[in-house]
Amino acid sequence: MASSISLDKVRNIGIMAHIDAGKTTTSERILYYCGESHKLGEVHDGAATMDFMDQEKERGITIGSAATTAFWKGHQITLIDTPGHVDFTAEVERSLRVLDGAVALFCAVGGVQPQSEQVWRQSERYEVPKIAFVNKMDRIGADFFSVVDSVRSVLKANPVPMVIPIGASDTFRGVVDLLSMKALTFDEESQGLKVIESEIPAELREEAEKWRQNLIEKIAETDDALLEKFFAGEEITVEELIPAIRKATIARTIVPVLCGTAFKNKGVQTLLDAVVNYLPSPLDLPNVVGTLTEAEVEAGAEPPVRRPSDDDPFTALAFKIVADKHMGKLVYLRIYSGTLETGATVWNSTREQVQRVGRIVRMHANKQESLESAHAGDIVAVVGLSRTRTGDTICMKENPIVLESIDFPTPVISISIKPASRNDNEKLIKGLQALSDEDPTFVVSFDEETEETIISGMGELHLEIIVDRLKREFGVEAAVGRPEVAYRETATIMREGDYKHVKQSGGSGQYGHVYLRLEPQEPGKGFAFVNDIKGGAIPGEYIPAVEKGVIAAMAKGPYAAYPVVDMKVTVYDGTYHEVDSSAIAFELAARQCFKKLMLEAHPQLLEPIMAVEVTLPEDYLGAVTGSICQRRGRIEQMHDKAGMKIVSALVPLSEMFGYSNTVRTLTQGRGSFTMIFERYEAVPFIITEQIIAKRKETGKIR
Repeated sequence: MASSISLDKVRNIGIMAHIDAGKTTTSERILYYCGESHKLGEVHDGAATMDFMDQEKERGITIGSAATTAFWKGHQITLIDTPGHVDFTAEVERSLRVLDGAVALFCAVGGVQPQSEQVWRQSERYEVPKIAFVNKMDRIGADFFSVVDSVRSVLKANPVPMVIPIGASDTFRGVVDLLSMKALTFDEESQGLKVIESEIPAELREEAEKWRQNLIEKIAETDDALLEKFFAGEEITVEELIPAIRKATIARTIVPVLCGTAFKNKGVQTLLDAVVNYLPSPLDLPNVVGTLTEAEVEAGAEPPVRRPSDDDPFTALAFKIVADKHMGKLVYLRIYSGTLETGATVWNSTREQVQRVGRIVRMHANKQESLESAHAGDIVAVVGLSRTRTGDTICMKENPIVLESIDFPTPVISISIKPASRNDNEKLIKGLQALSDEDPTFVVSFDEETEETIISGMGELHLEIIVDRLKREFGVEAAVGRPEVAYRETATIMREGDYKHVKQSGGSGQYGHVYLRLEPQEPGKGFAFVNDIKGGAIPGEYIPAVEKGVIAAMAKGPYAAYPVVDMKVTVYDGTYHEVDSSAIAFELAARQCFKKLMLEAHPQLLEPIMAVEVTLPEDYLGAVTGSICQRRGRIEQMHDKAGMKIVSALVPLSEMFGYSNTVRTLTQGRGSFTMIFERYEAVPFIITEQIIAKRKETGKIR
């Protein structure tokens, strides 16, 4: 069965922004105007369709990326509302990986804020075309043109206003459409459903002409035929401009900018028109290309290619897993090519496993509509792929392909967790397993020395939500330890040497002898293992065991029992015994050799450094900058925005626990802050000594 909507009329889009810019409210308005919901749900009432988790309703923030499908002017729009809070950055990452276009939302007062900068960078990495929507034009201090300027200066983009506002803050009542050169106002009785077209107010006529000229110039620069007409002084029609704007948006040479106030129901229809007019369909994007193994690259193989068509072999990427209490494990798929039928047997090429599709559903936030089949360009959820993980490729075994997976940041904060009663132990294990399946930035491990279960995530709020979900969804009362920072170890100088593992205990013994060279790498470069054995000093079959031993030793470094990062390890010599050598002997030799050399290589502890931005009234500036310096912070810059002071600083994560209470106290509740992981840096020696002493005390180092 062919899809009822032709592929050129499909839009897969996400809404991305800083926390509190109005993403969920805008999504609610889109659903209302598209006829998907019959009343407007408000975030502050806990009634938003897209924020359906209990924690989202209570806190008024988005935690999980919710998907829904709506129809506007004959186009199918699959919309993903992503979180704005930095702790849930994985939700944004996985959504951007599968979306064709995005709406970047900016607050008309706050402009480009830290998290909007972060998600913009994420979208650029995946080359996602964007349109911008300046929201909250009804708020005091709203400034459309200031936001356009900051999109240009901070994000290094090429913003092109498609509209200009009529009024601002309490006088905002609509927009001037620079294409039709008409004033658009939104009827309040019908909650903005009815759009009223009229002549441009006389006082705005000159400004509208100026910005229309800017629009034509910017678009003509991207299109040779229009550029000729422009220089010849000929009239460029709306019919010529729209396809040129679309082409430039998809090529990411411009970002069309619109404005409105979603909460007051103004400007959302013009945004929807821009989504269907300018953002790409699956047909506008490059074909999907599979990855090759090293052996295939060496053999000169061509990577497999899939076109966005029902006629090509079925190919999809699993980008999100949800534990649904009624349906079990739901796997969200973005289908790039081919057709998927209910009951089909598919191939998980990432894990090389056959799996069967039980049901296919189209998501409307937390409600589902059953489908018999899904097609190229669709974003659907599937029941039955129990062994699939985020980032896996799903295809047909006779036409295998492996798509590039999704990279997620590593967790920076950990806490210990245990069930309040022994009876809850099994429920806790089951709950943690389900939640770690859902969230790749939530990691569960077991510390054998302290016999504690450790959970790690992206921040205090992230882990707080996890513990809350364990209680509500899995019925587990859990006791948690105080947060711990995810420190790392590295070497600062090169060291080389050997270790001989010899054990004789009657019968055949164990013999492994390795020479290793340890070299520090640049920050963020990761681990590299080099085999430099000449003349068979160590037989080839034992080299993987040497690497395995090194990796095992790096998991818990010898300095402070934290993972070792950014190291190049070379095995360059060794000896073996004809009878007593074995893989396990070489693994143990490599492990001990690494530990010995690491302690000689002037080891150093590294800590996560956070980019912190505090927004506050000027009266409290001295108190806030003083508190940042007390926390080992470095103030990078201070500037004014919308009558407030913005302080940007770099502060170690270990010093930031409980900072939200500090900011509230210091600013009498008028200040706020955001925090994003920036990089790892060396811990001062005196603090390193304190950390090591504490870990010895608690038995984590022996």
